[in-house]
Amino acid sequence: MTSLPKGLTTRLVPTWTRPARFSLAIHTPRTPKHKTPVPVVDLVPATAARAMSNAADLATVPAPPAALANGVPPRPDYSPRYIDIGINLADPIFRGRYRGKQQHPDDLAGIVQRARDVGCSRLIVTGSSFKSSRDALKLAGDFPNTVFATAGIHPCSSAIFERRHTRHHEVDLDDDAEEHTPACGPDPTKPHAEDSDIDLAKSAQLIEELRKLVLTAEPTNALVALGEMGLDYDRLHFCSASTQRHAFAAQLALVADLAAAGHQLPLFLHSRAAHADFLRLLKDQFGPTLEKLPRGGVVHSFTGTMAEAQEMMDLGLYLGVNGCSLKTMENCDVVRAIRLDRLMLETDGPWCEVRPTHEGWKYLVKVAEAARTKAEEAEEARKAAEKAAEDAARQVAEQAAQEAAATATADGNATPNGVAAGNGRPPRPPRQKKQNNNGANNNSKKKEPVVPERFKVVKKEKWVEGAMVKGRNEPCTIERIATIVAAIKGVPVEEVCEAAWANTVKVFGTA
Repeated sequence: MTSLPKGLTTRLVPTWTRPARFSLAIHTPRTPKHKTPVPVVDLVPATAARAMSNAADLATVPAPPAALANGVPPRPDYSPRYIDIGINLADPIFRGRYRGKQQHPDDLAGIVQRARDVGCSRLIVTGSSFKSSRDALKLAGDFPNTVFATAGIHPCSSAIFERRHTRHHEVDLDDDAEEHTPACGPDPTKPHAEDSDIDLAKSAQLIEELRKLVLTAEPTNALVALGEMGLDYDRLHFCSASTQRHAFAAQLALVADLAAAGHQLPLFLHSRAAHADFLRLLKDQFGPTLEKLPRGGVVHSFTGTMAEAQEMMDLGLYLGVNGCSLKTMENCDVVRAIRLDRLMLETDGPWCEVRPTHEGWKYLVKVAEAARTKAEEAEEARKAAEKAAEDAARQVAEQAAQEAAATATADGNATPNGVAAGNGRPPRPPRQKKQNNNGANNNSKKKEPVVPERFKVVKKEKWVEGAMVKGRNEPCTIERIATIVAAIKGVPVEEVCEAAWANTVKVFGTA
């Protein structure tokens, strides 16, 4: 190691732009006023525009990162944690089966692992029919302490209460049948069923079967909620409004009966374009303030108005946010108004992904651009720091050479060109980095997506192990939901994640 000139010392100066790294700083001991101090040299980041004319110019250390929007400093060690409260993991699509045809190998284990990789360590699998409820409970057994289940009858599955519904509700799906869960959006091209023919005897039998399912599953701790149940007037082609109301009311009565017998479970609710009837049926069963609903519930995949959201929150209900909750500007305004103490996060996969056409996508773009800018600034600071270090090292070397030359001259040992006898050659100039001017090579690089993908995404026909399938929403995308919600609200992602986690654990007990 090259020794420093007499009187110079060193210290380590923290470099904010590169955590856990330090820069060399050269200092002199404090000197009396009547003596001339040796210049101070700090090798720390600075902008390239500030040329260093002498070593003292290098003594500026950049300020640490600014506090976040809520006044809390950033926690670089924070790892987000998520609970996906609504994932249709029992859908055959997560086994590589699309509309009755096996397109690629079963990759369910990889899907669960990708969720864990982003911090989504708990998955609540939605039961929307008898079959999907049983399948969800089986998955909970396959992935203990990671997968949990709900059990109920979705409004779009409520036709089983009708007399004309002749197929048994436990029958296996045909190859051309609908999957476990219908797509989350309405289909205006389908006809609406206007009438209903409720079979009361059959209805009582179905509710009794649901009761047995709940009581059988309860001891396993895998069942964390009753539902999905509620009303959906956007998709009446699956089931008439009157049949939906009957099925919802019958299930709510079962909830009350179970609670009276000491079997209290929260509700996993569905309300789409049916707000007034939805709340009326809840209040009819549990009181005007839902005071008789001991464990509360969440209205998942919320897409209602701001007034509807406020009314539900005032009743103590929680609201689940996914990609369908972030489609329009009005949706995003509603999400902004959802209190953090009433918020839960979900994906509702394989549906409800956030798409580039959605209003919420704009927030992902803004966050990605901000991260890209920050990375570029950090890289510029790193390069500036390297240049500053090189300049300072050169200054020290030149100063040492000058002092050596002066000493040699005074001793009569000078050599031509003023180089000290013991040296033999002038200081070597700093090495210049080679510039890559190969424009063709630069242009050949694949263009980076505006919003980067954490995992490789392929079409189902080109499936490879470890990749996500295009158009098949997975629980690992919950981090995008949290990012958008945080950006909409103007708070750190950490604040959103921790609030949603606490709310979910409080209601479902999935800690």
